[in-house]
Amino acid sequence: MNGPHPSIEDMNPAGIVTRGVAAVIDLAVVAVIMASVYVGTVFVQLLFDPQSFTFRSPAATLSISALIAISIGYLTLCWATTGRTVGATMMGIRLVSPHRGSLRWPLAALRAVLCVLFAFGLLWVAVDRRRRSLQDIVLRTSVVYDWSRSLPTTDPHPIPGH
Repeated sequence: MNGPHPSIEDMNPAGIVTRGVAAVIDLAVVAVIMASVYVGTVFVQLLFDPQSFTFRSPAATLSISALIAISIGYLTLCWATTGRTVGATMMGIRLVSPHRGSLRWPLAALRAVLCVLFAFGLLWVAVDRRRRSLQDIVLRTSVVYDWSRSLPTTDPHPIPGH
């Protein structure tokens, strides 16, 4: 092993159980964010019009749209900044680019859209010899075991001046 981070060959791909547990944890995080948004909007309504305030149940279309938007935003932010979501951090895994570095924002956003709209693609990990989801195959990303706190610095396209 060279330096503080494992080499490309030393990075073991995460399996279906680990990735599935991480996905369930992330779904819970998104649910908490959604509940917080709902409570926040209820509070604002109560603040500005307490006389006519009533609890309204959110419309199904609005709820589904919010779930999709918050999920995509959450995944994009996490993957583009640290390569980890809350679930990935708890399970000791990290999403890495084809060059084993961090994902750039457009690739993180595209992967988030594919993961949210085609979540069943994760199941391919169970049958793929290299433990890749359909999204990993299409975008050439990898989810690997990594308990280190920082991203590997093996990206061949570093940001100048950093």
